[in-house]
Amino acid sequence: MAKRMRLNAVEMANPVQDNAGLWLYPGNRVERYKDLDYWIELAQTLERGKFDALFFADILGVYDVYQGSRDTAVREGMYFPINDPSYAIPAMAAATEHLGFVLTASLSYEHPYALARKMSTLDHLTDGRLGWNMVMSNLDSTARNYGLKQLDHDERYNRGDEYLEVCHKLWEESWENGAVVRDRINRIYADPAKVHEIGHEGKYFKVPGIHLCEPSPQRTPVLFQAGSSDRGREFAAKHAECIFLNAMTENETKFLVQDIRQRAERYGRNPEEILFFPKINPVIGDTEEEAQQELHNLLAYSSPEGALSLLSVWTGVDFSTVSSDDLLAFIRKGEQRSGTNYLFEFFKRNGGDEEWGIEQLSKYFAFGGVGSLRVGTPEQIADQLEQFMDHTGVDGYNIAYATRSETFEQFVSKVVPVLQHRGRVQNEYATGVFRHKLLG
Repeated sequence: MAKRMRLNAVEMANPVQDNAGLWLYPGNRVERYKDLDYWIELAQTLERGKFDALFFADILGVYDVYQGSRDTAVREGMYFPINDPSYAIPAMAAATEHLGFVLTASLSYEHPYALARKMSTLDHLTDGRLGWNMVMSNLDSTARNYGLKQLDHDERYNRGDEYLEVCHKLWEESWENGAVVRDRINRIYADPAKVHEIGHEGKYFKVPGIHLCEPSPQRTPVLFQAGSSDRGREFAAKHAECIFLNAMTENETKFLVQDIRQRAERYGRNPEEILFFPKINPVIGDTEEEAQQELHNLLAYSSPEGALSLLSVWTGVDFSTVSSDDLLAFIRKGEQRSGTNYLFEFFKRNGGDEEWGIEQLSKYFAFGGVGSLRVGTPEQIADQLEQFMDHTGVDGYNIAYATRSETFEQFVSKVVPVLQHRGRVQNEYATGVFRHKLLG
């Protein structure tokens, strides 16, 4: 029996994600990120396509590494302006029955006491369909606006370990099963003897009291994470149930899947219960020629400067200061940054020749990464997804869009039926909360 392919859609409450410049593409309704009707329609479209979840990416700062300024990000609409996506989730949940919702929230800037309450509230309002994408927030602009100094990379993860300890105590230990009695005769809503202070006192947090919310359907939301550094993979192996991969190649993806699963086993976890989701950007045509023409049309609107702004944040290097002559030498330095390694793979895959310059680089990253594009007919894209999944051991995909509304509608109406016919995508949802639907 073929392995089930799980599907999540990736969205952000802003005009443009990784697809720099495509807010100009004709018919791309980028402004609809402000409309509640859009989010409700999207949730219903995804549920019609039997998607497992809508994954909300999010950031708390602005991209300001390129040219040492936030002007490019503002001008290009790159992750800016950006709304809080959590407020749309209850409305989407009310309009659907099964679709899960994954909310990104920062361990660096939200206190675990307040975060635990937010997640429990949303888990209640969605009837147990909530996931949490745990991020460490590496933007210096975010730290400055919180009046804080950015912690170094590994310390953010060390703090994150304790953060999860606090959250688990609040969600799993503060309220006993049966604490909520709703005894009208004796005027007891909850039994005080079954609600406990967690008494946490650690290096980073002091949380003595009780969780503010009664237990939600899942208690703990499904835990997502996207770190790919060595320390990030260790954190994922210890805590995460689902991993959002940004690997560029099939071999890199396979390595990350195997590495994290091996680490998880050392923590006493079942490695097969960790799910992996690489991101893809499908470009779909009724014929291969139509799909290639559509890609050509999309690239005509891509923004080199916007893509370089994105890469500058990923690598920590201001690409406005890197000449084409120096670019290859910079890549080959092999600096210990995941983004730099990503670029090095890009050059190796394309001959490693000096002809690759800033302009070519920015075009190649027009959709946020060379490894994410899938171009072709519905059948060809289904073939590509199956092959990649079977060769790497991933469990599904995070589907991103080229243009708002149209990409998801095309994928649901054209690609999903092919995958369902092949027995790869579910025809009906399983019963239970989000964790049960994903993991059984």
